[in-house]
Amino acid sequence: MMHYAICKLYGPRPGASRMFPADKSSRCYTDSVAKTNPRPTSRQPARFVEPTQCLAVAKLPEGPEREYESKFDGYRALGIKSAGRVRLMSRNENDFSVRFPSVAKALSKLPDDSIVDGEIVALDETGRPSFNVLQNYNHAATPLQFYVFDLLHLAGKPTRPSARRTPRSAPRQSHAPDARTDPLLGTLEATASEIVAAVKTQVLESVIAKRRDSLYEPGRRSGAWVKMRINKGQKLVIGCYVPAPKNFDSLIVGYYEGGDLVYVARVRAGFVPALRVKVFERFHGLEIKTCPFSNLPQRDKGRWGQGLTADKMAECRWRKPLLVAQIEYADWTDVNHLRHSKFIALRDDKPAKDVRREQPVG
Repeated sequence: MMHYAICKLYGPRPGASRMFPADKSSRCYTDSVAKTNPRPTSRQPARFVEPTQCLAVAKLPEGPEREYESKFDGYRALGIKSAGRVRLMSRNENDFSVRFPSVAKALSKLPDDSIVDGEIVALDETGRPSFNVLQNYNHAATPLQFYVFDLLHLAGKPTRPSARRTPRSAPRQSHAPDARTDPLLGTLEATASEIVAAVKTQVLESVIAKRRDSLYEPGRRSGAWVKMRINKGQKLVIGCYVPAPKNFDSLIVGYYEGGDLVYVARVRAGFVPALRVKVFERFHGLEIKTCPFSNLPQRDKGRWGQGLTADKMAECRWRKPLLVAQIEYADWTDVNHLRHSKFIALRDDKPAKDVRREQPVG
């Protein structure tokens, strides 16, 4: 029923935010786009464009020049159709097409030489977005959605990189969208504080604020688009694990500061037995003999017990710092450790060397 409603309500124009049902045809979306946007006389091929990035902020900007969107936790991806072939590309230009074939199939109805920018999202058994479910995606059992928030290229005609963003046509909403019931992700019509409260209630990831007159700036993080994270989270690099009889007890994680890997936490929470097995399998072939963290050992365990001393390091099994994990936490301590850290999932969409401490501005 939900997918029928999605197709029924499509009335797309460039800039409208909408959801592609990954296991149904998106013909009603693409047919409407093709009718309202005739093919240009001279076509330009659709190629990968590095997505515009959001600047992390501690407080959402207010004012009529801003529009707000809820962000679901998933993989940022570009859907590119060229020469009759659809490629689903990560922001680092990795191909997601084989990993998420249902999304690529849904985008096959786009006109040739078209590019859409959006987020691949998996829903858990309650219908809520779950990055953990997405990371452990099962083709047969996992419902996927693709939320599209920008159209960059249509039928051989650029619509974004060198022009102002097209006015949005998605409906305005007074509440944070619910992935289970809202077929269109529209601009949220409320104050920033009301939107933040609603998103917290629904336990969603973050809120995006975009300048209405902003340009699409490939690869830039200019501040025209900003993101306020609601649940505290951070991508961190795994440099070690502490062993347990069957696999591991905890992960040792950190971020890069310049060329140095800085230790910040031991992570024990967030694992079920099956997930521990999957993560442990990823350590195969990454063995190294020396510690990759520049700030270890530490003198003591510290107030919250996160300090990694020389004695504790004797238990560690060092690994090449190549795997990236999504970690949630309660807070940062005054000695740059995480309190109450929890593993969410492995992230394959960000190179380890690009992982820095996320410092919201403002």
